[in-house]
Amino acid sequence: MKYALAIHTASSDLGLAISNFEAEARSQTWNLGRDLSTHLHVHLAEFLHPQSWKDLAFIAVAKGPGGFTGTRIGVVTARTLAQQLEIPLFAISTLAAIAWSERTTIANPAHLAVQMRAQRNEIFCAIYQVTPEGSELRTLLPDTVMGSETWQQTLKDWTTPYHLIQAEGGLGASVSSLLDLAHHHWQQGKRPHWSEALPFYGQHPVQG
Repeated sequence: MKYALAIHTASSDLGLAISNFEAEARSQTWNLGRDLSTHLHVHLAEFLHPQSWKDLAFIAVAKGPGGFTGTRIGVVTARTLAQQLEIPLFAISTLAAIAWSERTTIANPAHLAVQMRAQRNEIFCAIYQVTPEGSELRTLLPDTVMGSETWQQTLKDWTTPYHLIQAEGGLGASVSSLLDLAHHHWQQGKRPHWSEALPFYGQHPVQG
C-alpha cells in the first residue's frame, strides 16, 4: 500500500494527515484563520516530506459543510492535485468525519446525530450508524441544512436511540478520521474520479 493524503479546510483550521495504513501515520493542524489560502500550499509541501507526490495512491478532502471559502479552497486544491497525479479523490463529509472521530468515546452508540451551526438560525445536520463490527459508517440521514425547530422535531421523531454530537470549531482535528473513511471506501474497491468531488455548502453565502 502506498500513502494517502487527507486535506481538511472546512473551518479556520488546516488539517493534514498522511498514512500508509500499516506502519506510518501522522497528522497536524494549524489555526490559520483568514490566512488559510495564503499558507495552505506551503504547509502542504512541508508536511508531505519525506514522502513525495508520487508516493500517493489517493487523496481525501473534506467537502463540507463548513466555511464557504475554506471548503472551496480545499476541494479545488484536492481536485487539482488528483487530476495532475491521476489518482482517485474521495470527497468526505465534514459531519461524517466528526461522527467517526467520536465513535470510540461513546458507550454502545446506536445512531450518531451530528449538528453544526449554520447561518440564519439554521443547522447543518446528518445522522449515521456505526456498523456492528465497527468498521464502517452508514449514512441514515445525509448531510442537509434545516431550521433549528425542524431539526429538533426530526430528532424527537427519530425512533432509534441516538447520541447527539455538537460540531464546534477546530474541525481540522478530525482529518485523520477523514482519511480513515476514505480508506474504507478504497478497500471496497471504489476509485472516484477527481471530477466527482464536489463541495457541499448547504447555504448560499450571500443569501439574505
